[in-house]
Amino acid sequence: MNTKPINSLNSVKHKAAALPTRTIALSLAAALKKLAQTSATARLDGEILLAHVLRKNRAYLRAWPERTLGREERARFHDLIAQRAHGTPIAYLTGRREFWSREFMVTPDVLIPRPETELLIELALSFIPRNKSFTVLDLGTGSGAIAVTLAAERPLARVTATDISEPALQMAQRNAALHRLQNIHFVTSDWFSQLPVRDQFDLIISNPPYIAAGDPHLRQGDVRFEPGIALHSGPSGLDALALIADRARDHLRPGCHLLLEHGFNQAADVKTFLATAGYNRIVHYPDLQGHLRATAATA
Repeated sequence: MNTKPINSLNSVKHKAAALPTRTIALSLAAALKKLAQTSATARLDGEILLAHVLRKNRAYLRAWPERTLGREERARFHDLIAQRAHGTPIAYLTGRREFWSREFMVTPDVLIPRPETELLIELALSFIPRNKSFTVLDLGTGSGAIAVTLAAERPLARVTATDISEPALQMAQRNAALHRLQNIHFVTSDWFSQLPVRDQFDLIISNPPYIAAGDPHLRQGDVRFEPGIALHSGPSGLDALALIADRARDHLRPGCHLLLEHGFNQAADVKTFLATAGYNRIVHYPDLQGHLRATAATA
């Protein structure tokens, strides 16, 4: 799968010839001016993209402000800034996103990993023992951020990661290879559809789509560029959560946990789904802003 920025240069040399000579400082100043009207993080965006082009860290930009960019570097930076001004997420432009202190490859085929989902990792790690075998099912793995992180943090765990999207699953596999993990098994599946009933797990975890199909936020910010299948789930946003709550018990060992991420205003609905399906010890967990964003339940 191609991990280069979308709409990448077709003729870098041709564009470069028309661009003025720029130092790092002048290039960043021009980028800030171009992005100021469309991004609340214009300076940071410019620094990240220029560091990406130069294959340096941001500290390098401050240490060498008078360094002159080569023609191809200027052309590529100009192209990336134009795309960012159009709204393209930084992660898709660089092909990278950090999650739980690890780097993950991302493309427009997958949802961009978000800091909020690290709450799920924190909770999952509290359930998974360090010193014995344990089985985990990650439903709708996307980039593999959850599955890869859990497999890396708990090497004795055996993780199964599913997704209905073949391109997403391929990206998750690439991220597993990037981190040299052998304890993840990948399955193309529409939730539980391709999992044998005999497959039982000690933990099922999922960050499913949970935005209502008509939510105006889907037309704002980064989510405009992300795959809709990973974002919205029916008219209320609750379809996937309801389905998982209903069917997960068939694949959970007695006394084991289901762990879900959901919208800040969906905790009560999720509790209803889980209680109806016969779970007990249903507990909600807040994010750093105090919103209830994750729920755990015991089969």
